[in-house]
Amino acid sequence: MAKQYPSLNDDLSDFIKRQKIFFTATAAKDCRINLSPRSTDCFRVIDENTVVYHDKTGSSNETAAHIKEDGRMTIMFCAFDGPPKILRLYGKGDVLHRNSHEYKAILEKYFDNQTYAGARQIIRLKCDLVQTSCGFGVPLFDYQDDRDNLDRWAEKQGPEGIKDYWQRKNMSSMDGLPTGIFDE
Repeated sequence: MAKQYPSLNDDLSDFIKRQKIFFTATAAKDCRINLSPRSTDCFRVIDENTVVYHDKTGSSNETAAHIKEDGRMTIMFCAFDGPPKILRLYGKGDVLHRNSHEYKAILEKYFDNQTYAGARQIIRLKCDLVQTSCGFGVPLFDYQDDRDNLDRWAEKQGPEGIKDYWQRKNMSSMDGLPTGIFDE
């Protein structure tokens, strides 16, 4: 049932491209575990062991805080239609801040130099293990559409409003860990 791989292959990369949602999980010592859903429109496979996603502003910034503190990260995809499958990417994450050279290089090469409304950083995962499992227990769902609520909210805030929100809500995790959101 479960199969492990040292890296992504073409079939697994194609599976990722067909999905509409993924989940990120992070943790740090003595802190709550974070699990967040994300839309795959902001996800890119860079190479067989590296993936990135454009991280949009949220109510907190747990992923960045946990990566800064610990680094461990898992990304999971589930097939909600078609043949059943679960794909997990395990490894170490890092945060590419908006003003960094790496952020700008990835934005240019993999996102056509386009940023998402309210995007606060790019999260990169260097995979050291890729694992599939059957997915037989994952229910079937029909995809309807992406929600645009977050994008509309971010556009309404404008760049200064977003920075103010980050200052108020994204500077530390719920457990008090710094997120480094304004790091360069």
